[in-house]
Amino acid sequence: MDNLRTNISDSPSFILTGFPGLEAMEPWLAIPLLLLYAISIVGNALILVIVKEEQSLHQPMYYFLSLLSVNDLGVSLSTLPTVLAVLCFHAREISFEGCMAQMFFIHLFSWTESGILLAMSLDRYVAICNPLRYATILTNARILAMGLATLFRSFLLILVFPLLLQRLPFCHPRNVLSHAYCLHVDMIKLACADVSLNSHYGLSIVLLTFGLDSALIFLSYIMILRSVLAIASREERLKTLNTCVSHICAVLIFYVPMVSVSIVHRFGGSLPHVVHILMSVLYLFVPPMLNPIIYSIKTKEIRRRLQKMIFRVKL
Repeated sequence: MDNLRTNISDSPSFILTGFPGLEAMEPWLAIPLLLLYAISIVGNALILVIVKEEQSLHQPMYYFLSLLSVNDLGVSLSTLPTVLAVLCFHAREISFEGCMAQMFFIHLFSWTESGILLAMSLDRYVAICNPLRYATILTNARILAMGLATLFRSFLLILVFPLLLQRLPFCHPRNVLSHAYCLHVDMIKLACADVSLNSHYGLSIVLLTFGLDSALIFLSYIMILRSVLAIASREERLKTLNTCVSHICAVLIFYVPMVSVSIVHRFGGSLPHVVHILMSVLYLFVPPMLNPIIYSIKTKEIRRRLQKMIFRVKL
């Protein structure tokens, strides 16, 4: 009993997990993951530079894209230190405070991304359904206010997590996490106390953020579709819908992996642990990498500016 009390009172540490059963291959597995990080960081940084320098991109749609790129950089940089440490240097131990800080930022940027995608759907709705008032509705001040409100909402919701975690005892000699980074659902599984409050609060804010945001995005596209179908010319309808393709892709690559991860966590208990890890990798690593690629391919101005930059480097 004394040993148990000692373990509870001490500040616990956690053991991060790479790819169980494939430890010998982890340095090789690090190569594709580091490539994903490089593409994500360079791609999103280039989007920010191009939007800043290209005068024709100083429009609401691209300001929201800049917010998305900043957020994707935050997602990548939140997980990079521990993933790099685990796969390249086999440094698996992380303190409770370090784990909680990483968990805070991963969830903060994930929930903020959901809010930014909702704001981008509002941008598409106004541009298509009320084009004459587009510039007067989505002013720079309102875009900034929407970005700050999205961040503030995520910050307030995630702020409760550290408070709830600090009250939990962790009495196991080895607190082994399921991933190479810290997530709230992973940490509470290792607690030696009732975690129903943590679980219920986590589920509530998932419904409040991801659930509400995805429903509003879906509703905005129903209204957009109604407006597009009212256009007489088939060519104009396709041209109008084409302006939404990049955003629809960004929404799908964010929400589909997230829903898949939730299903695997809840109903895939019999699946190999590697499957859980790969699903989480898809959820956290793929959207920040694909977003700049999609917008670079689909946006003519960004594509041209990128080609100019590449041509300049070659010279």
